[in-house]
Amino acid sequence: MVVEVEGFYGVYLLFCTNPKYKGRIYIGFTVNPERRIQQHNGGKHKGGAWKTSGRGPWDMVLIVHGFPNDIAALRFEWAWQHPHVSRRLTHVPRKPKKQSSFDFHLLVLSHMLRVAPWNRLPLTLRWLRQEYRRELPLLLQPPLHMPLAFGQVRARPISKGQKGRLGETGEGESARGVMPPAPQRCRVCYEWVQDKDDALCCFQPGCTLTAHILCLAKLFLLKEPQSLIPVEGLCPSCGHSVLWGDLIRYRNGCYGDLEEIPSSQAHWVDELHRSSD
Repeated sequence: MVVEVEGFYGVYLLFCTNPKYKGRIYIGFTVNPERRIQQHNGGKHKGGAWKTSGRGPWDMVLIVHGFPNDIAALRFEWAWQHPHVSRRLTHVPRKPKKQSSFDFHLLVLSHMLRVAPWNRLPLTLRWLRQEYRRELPLLLQPPLHMPLAFGQVRARPISKGQKGRLGETGEGESARGVMPPAPQRCRVCYEWVQDKDDALCCFQPGCTLTAHILCLAKLFLLKEPQSLIPVEGLCPSCGHSVLWGDLIRYRNGCYGDLEEIPSSQAHWVDELHRSSD
């Protein structure tokens, strides 16, 4: 079974199966994992990286996806590649000589998913090849809002058309006489939302939420005044609990893979506080 994800930005780990280079790994960024592994195994002339060219075949073992944009994913990629240069990972111990690169970078990943800013993103850790799976250390489990998934994933183009209620009209709509959307009031401060680039809408069916990005962020962070980026919060219009990262993805035109948080699940922010005590 292959899961399709809209607005895909992922950071993956490759494992070399060539007996001559077996055990080597490679970390990279992609918007299309199926195409990217073909490029790596095809060599430089097929678009693969020079570090992997001529050393294959490679297996794409796992991938972290759910980043709001390519910049966030590329920063994650760089830190995973250079854990001892990143100022956010100074607490990660050096790799012991007897530890494999694969196990070491899996340990680094475990640390990364628990530190800011990545611990506040709606990320998914997906094992693409079951035979490579490792259990993460008990004390370094990802936050509860980051699911552990299994199986292949396919990038799906973002649906064409309107982008949210305050979004852009589709190509050619103005020529057919479609009027631009009227300004709406922010559900938090009740001031007019004049700029669609400064607005968020809820993706829940029937919800009419429109809010300034900063207003909604402050509302979500009432219990975490020391933080800059919310993890999740209750929509002030429909009352559903939603991930901040999913609201950003919806604003950017992604309509798939956006779900309400199960009410039975423990509050993730409280869980993060408890784990840091």
